[in-house]
Amino acid sequence: MDFKESTGLYLIASGVIIFVLAQSIFFLVKALKQGKALGIDKSKLRNAITSSALFTVPSALSILATVIALAPSLGLVIPWVRLSVIGNLMYETTAAENAMEGLGHVGGTAVEVTDPAVFAGIAWVMTLGICFSLVILPFVAKPLHKKMLSLGKKDEAKEETGEKKEKKSDGGIAGFIDLLTPAVFIGLIGAFIARAIAGAGKPEIFGDGAGVLSVITLVVAVVVSLIFEVVAKKCKLTWLEPFVMPIGMIVAMVVAVIMYNVLPPELAIMEWRG
Repeated sequence: MDFKESTGLYLIASGVIIFVLAQSIFFLVKALKQGKALGIDKSKLRNAITSSALFTVPSALSILATVIALAPSLGLVIPWVRLSVIGNLMYETTAAENAMEGLGHVGGTAVEVTDPAVFAGIAWVMTLGICFSLVILPFVAKPLHKKMLSLGKKDEAKEETGEKKEKKSDGGIAGFIDLLTPAVFIGLIGAFIARAIAGAGKPEIFGDGAGVLSVITLVVAVVVSLIFEVVAKKCKLTWLEPFVMPIGMIVAMVVAVIMYNVLPPELAIMEWRG
């Protein structure tokens, strides 16, 4: 099974990661020079760097959780590279599972991929799919940015003339984006919830369908996330809000492992839609 974690793959992955880090350092140095040229206080620059670094921690936790979830089937290298560049939890998991289903791999991400051709196909789907955002962005970003600026200017003009600012969206592209983003997110979350509760799999493969452990994992993730969300709002801990989802995911994974070892075997492996 070394085709998933061969020396060549690690060298390619290391090259990609080094390039991303070098790019980040390059723009950090450029930003510091520009800040100094504009006369910005050094303490403000340090605070900006520190807050930006802390802001990446929740994303890093989400990435770690996703790598752990995909590693049993795809190894470490491909999930690591995909999630270190422009990947994310929702896309990578969905793309990998759809590719597995299309290529005839039974069991989804719960079962190890043993066919090099299937592995290569999954890697191509995960990589090429996310690249379309880079292709579309140059054509969409500038017009959308202009539209958002014009809407902002309209709001400022209303405030200056004493008009009451409407709470509803102004419509158009901005209004569509405001509705589309949460709708897509809710749709993806709904798909994962449905799979955990009523997902059908192959009876001979444990972990492929919905069962006791999938529901326990789902419930723990939701409850933990809600608890931390309430704590963050009640105690006004704004720094905690980005950590809510990663913490919920990691705690749910730990609880799933514990319950698998604690529950009676016949209950732990029971799947009503296996």
